[in-house]
Amino acid sequence: MKSPLSLPTVGEQLQVSQANESGKPPIVFVHGLWLLAGSWDPWRSMFEAAGYATIAVDWPDDPATVAEGRSHPELFAGKSVGAITDHVADVIKGLNVKPAIVGHSFGGLITQKLAGQGLARVSVPIDPGPFRGVLPLPFSALKVASAVIRNPANKKRSIMLSYDQFRYGFVNAVDESEAKRLYDEFPVPGSGIPLFQAAFANVNPSTEASVDSKNPERGPMKLISGEKDHTVPWAIANASFKRQRRNEAVTEIEEIKNRGHSLVIDNGWPEVAEITMAFIERFVTP
Repeated sequence: MKSPLSLPTVGEQLQVSQANESGKPPIVFVHGLWLLAGSWDPWRSMFEAAGYATIAVDWPDDPATVAEGRSHPELFAGKSVGAITDHVADVIKGLNVKPAIVGHSFGGLITQKLAGQGLARVSVPIDPGPFRGVLPLPFSALKVASAVIRNPANKKRSIMLSYDQFRYGFVNAVDESEAKRLYDEFPVPGSGIPLFQAAFANVNPSTEASVDSKNPERGPMKLISGEKDHTVPWAIANASFKRQRRNEAVTEIEEIKNRGHSLVIDNGWPEVAEITMAFIERFVTP
């Protein structure tokens, strides 16, 4: 019997049904820690205009709005990498054809896990969270993670970033005015478990923060890294790429200059979306 956490919501079932009925190639978007599925809305509009069907998946128990999420932080607590991956996988399995999968931050880690399970036709992890075998731990990434992992009790909690923490971890590459606007508009409390799982992945052989990078059914993959990202610096993204390029399928990485971890939601998101679409279009024609 499936866990209730893995079952697609009514909204996700509707998106899947619409994608199947459209006959258009589907693209699944997976958000990261401290964001919601609605953060992908501009991307969905752009990709749908280009002829794709889009699905923006939730993490288990995600609320519909940022306001609701901030009012009910308990909704986010206790969601592990494995539970989130299982949920997204169950949504994907409702599609008639394999989708392209695009994920940001921990959504990028989950994208790599799903691709490693053979569920992606093509995938684009953007500033992806690290997995077992990815060894670099730059100071900036440790500083961002310390907002959660400095207190072991946070493993079972959800944590909201302060503005200063969000400024350093997400929006360090934009001006103050935009940084404040993005903080008002996007972040919600985040589950503590994924950060602990990623932090201790290399000392836990059974960690859920692991990826099958050698599966011949993985499909083409392009990793994207923001040059100024403090949360997932180039050292982490490139180490992930080096693990992934052991796969026989096309594997690429691209660094985007002057971009931080907010590159999928800040004013420069169209550039990232265009790079993502260009890669997908090499393998999936709408």
